[in-house]
Amino acid sequence: MTVMRVVVDRTKCSSIGICESIAPDIFEVGADGVLQILLDEVPADRRAEVEQACADCPTQALSIQE
Repeated sequence: MTVMRVVVDRTKCSSIGICESIAPDIFEVGADGVLQILLDEVPADRRAEVEQACADCPTQALSIQE
């Protein structure tokens, strides 16, 4: 199964949490207000959720790396 990585541009991320609301087992805004990617490698069958999180990010801080 193909896997992908989610990359966060920390200079753009505002830790609003829209990505967390879409895929809470992949994204988490910690108590310190910093977005964490919970999975180093995201399975290909989760692509639709990750693409949605990237598209809905208001600061365009998320991207997919193959």
